[in-house]
Amino acid sequence: MTGSEPAADRGPGTGVWPLIRTERAALVADLADLPDDQWATPSLCTGLTVREVLAHLTAGASLNAVRWLAGVIRCRFDFDKQVAMRLAEQLGATPAETLERFRRVVPGRTKPPLPVVAMLGETIVHAEDIRRPLGIRRDYPTEAVTRVAEYYQGTDQVVLAKGRIGDLRLVADDGPFETGSGALVSGSTLALTMAMTGRAAYLDDLEGDGVERLRERCGTA
Repeated sequence: MTGSEPAADRGPGTGVWPLIRTERAALVADLADLPDDQWATPSLCTGLTVREVLAHLTAGASLNAVRWLAGVIRCRFDFDKQVAMRLAEQLGATPAETLERFRRVVPGRTKPPLPVVAMLGETIVHAEDIRRPLGIRRDYPTEAVTRVAEYYQGTDQVVLAKGRIGDLRLVADDGPFETGSGALVSGSTLALTMAMTGRAAYLDDLEGDGVERLRERCGTA
């Protein structure tokens, strides 16, 4: 650490926030010229369009712990209701406004009471929820997607992931990620991460004796 390093760049999550900013900025760039009619494309999040998923990302990047708790209380501890309420707040009147609202949070460090790496996970997973249906491909930095995979394999805090991969051995073929024991599931770190979070669209990108078991746990058997 140098004496000239800004105080805002120190402390927990120091190495993760730059990764989050990079992924947010890449998503803005990918969506900058998206035709209006494609914003209504169904995302990989059941019931949400790609535009609504982007608004959800903006909402998550706009909620500090106090606002998050206030919303939980307002929604009588109905967490799904709070998610829907905050999404609606950030949707805007047009796709251009939805994108502009997200653009504004790209450099921000606001977050709900979650680990910083969970915010990176939200950014990458929901970016893929948007990109995959639109046919947009991104080669994610190995460090970023590996951090997310390592986080999800050990927790069900944000989304069921750890519980989904019990008695399976996940091995990335493009990076260092490896976890578990049992029937093998192998593929890219991104595909493993997305499958861990229940995105069935990525199962065909994976190989191994454990894929069908994982498919069952994604509800697509």
